[in-house]
Amino acid sequence: MNREELLVAAIENGTVIDHIPTSKVFEVVNLLHLSEVKTSIMVGWNLKSHKMGRKSIIKIADKYFSDSELNQLSVVAPNVSLCVIKDYQVVEKKQVVIPEELRGIVKCANPKCITNNEPMATLFHVTNKERGIIQCAYCEKEQSLDHVELV
Repeated sequence: MNREELLVAAIENGTVIDHIPTSKVFEVVNLLHLSEVKTSIMVGWNLKSHKMGRKSIIKIADKYFSDSELNQLSVVAPNVSLCVIKDYQVVEKKQVVIPEELRGIVKCANPKCITNNEPMATLFHVTNKERGIIQCAYCEKEQSLDHVELV
């Protein structure tokens, strides 16, 4: 085994979030409320990556994420890898990709939008996945995922 791979310990059960852009790792920690998790969490920050140059990784023992949490994660850090671990084995591996619709995740940047003035959930359609462009279903304002505010 490569000595560098020993930098972040294996977990028996839980979730590994890999290929996180280094600049986004603390946003991911806050978004997933990892400071409230009572099990062990390992954060590898600024690690070497063949694919990305530098990356971050988070391993959370005994924690699995819902689809709605993964949809939120896709807004902050699209295209991360997620591995579900059971008995030290990867039982499921998937890419976290942004869904076609974002409901109740992102705030509309238009102060006049009904979602900013009435108690209702926001709804955005992803109009360009490659460029990260979303459009409000109510006021039709377009926004870049690089500059969104989460609800």
